[in-house]
Amino acid sequence: MAKPAADGTEWLSDEEQRTWRGLVQLILELQAEQEGALVDAHGITEGEYGVLAMLSEAEDHRLRMCDLAGLLKLSPSGLTRRVDGLAKQGFVTREASSCDRRSMYAVLTDVGLAKLEAAAPTHVRAVRRSLIDHLTPDEVRALGDMLDHARASRAGVGTDA
Repeated sequence: MAKPAADGTEWLSDEEQRTWRGLVQLILELQAEQEGALVDAHGITEGEYGVLAMLSEAEDHRLRMCDLAGLLKLSPSGLTRRVDGLAKQGFVTREASSCDRRSMYAVLTDVGLAKLEAAAPTHVRAVRRSLIDHLTPDEVRALGDMLDHARASRAGVGTDA
């Protein structure tokens, strides 16, 4: 660990900085590769694919808009724009809640599910080509464990919890 500065900031060591920058750069590269593969082959963005995938895994292929925004780490307006585009293509519809008129649901349509099923092999091939195929099974497991640990230890970070 680096020595804290006079203002209390604990600057990153060279190794910590290398690790952080490597992670950020890898994420950017992986996202660009996913985006390119999905747009080229299926005309959908990685963000749109994410919405379709989340809805496909939800009960009855529906999620409250606020819950979907939370899962995708999007602002409500950011999700609205993304869902608007998917709705124009017939992949998603919006439905008002029968219990709470203030709540809206995003619902995956049959056309949206078919689009997701067509795009999924492209997505998986890109994930393999971009990352998985460059690691041994032990490295995949270790990386997954490290990411799980980092995410679990962050629980409550940035919240009032």
